[in-house]
Amino acid sequence: MPPKLSAFPKCYLDVIAGQRSMTVFDWIAEARSLDADGLEMYDGFFTSLDAPYIDRVGDAIREAGFAMPMLCCSPDFTNPDAEARKQAVAREVELIQVTRRLGGPGAVCRVLSGQRYPEVGREQGLEWVVACIEELLPVARECDVILGLENHYKDGFWKYPEFAQKQDVFLDLLEAIPERQHFGVQYDPSNAVVAGDDPIALLRIVADRVVSMHASDRYLAEGTTLDELRQADGTLGYSPNLLHGVTGKGLNDYPTIFAILAEQNYRGWISIEDGMNGMDEMAESLAFLRMMIKHYFPK
Repeated sequence: MPPKLSAFPKCYLDVIAGQRSMTVFDWIAEARSLDADGLEMYDGFFTSLDAPYIDRVGDAIREAGFAMPMLCCSPDFTNPDAEARKQAVAREVELIQVTRRLGGPGAVCRVLSGQRYPEVGREQGLEWVVACIEELLPVARECDVILGLENHYKDGFWKYPEFAQKQDVFLDLLEAIPERQHFGVQYDPSNAVVAGDDPIALLRIVADRVVSMHASDRYLAEGTTLDELRQADGTLGYSPNLLHGVTGKGLNDYPTIFAILAEQNYRGWISIEDGMNGMDEMAESLAFLRMMIKHYFPK
């Protein structure tokens, strides 16, 4: 089976998870118009984690004709407060169970490292994150859920960027956790761009551990260069001159990305993060990804 496509409404993130002026059920209903096989969820979309509510969400997803392959979560495992880290682990345990309830065996539950707190050094941060993820692995195995470590920039509701945003830290973290059946990489090429890293170089290193993928694209505002956006730490940040756009029309080299995934016989899900400029762009991005899957995964 070739990879399947899911959709994530980045355009509605704040109105569903922040302002609460739109519900997850509204999004599921609107998504019916999209050529997607599944809908990725975000834990902030939920108003409860109680089983009856989660089952209502699952029923709505299935009735709309979709699967739920991925749950986007943002655990903060680098908080200097040990009690806060303990609570983050407990919350992620719940979300692994929600992932299984909504997505069944083999669904992916995202994990992050945590925030880049100024007072937390690299070695200490890595030690905490590894310990937290290792606490989660028995739960993931029991639920048959895969933890997907994303090369992330910054959760929309965080104060600081991702601790493991830069490739070198991300790879150190990945190497410290050898589990492969229930832990791997959720690859996002756009986040590598934002980190000031080469998304193709990163993918070549982690390709055999990719368990899920976020597909989006960025393009530069007219008259802007990447070097002009580069900050002191080498990252680009979310500059207003680094814009969201239709997948396949921006900075990411999707032909090479798909070729590398095909070489690895990738059969996971590709979730599109799009729609910042309207649902029409999301539909266009999905059409592009369908074309790429057909070309690089003919069987």
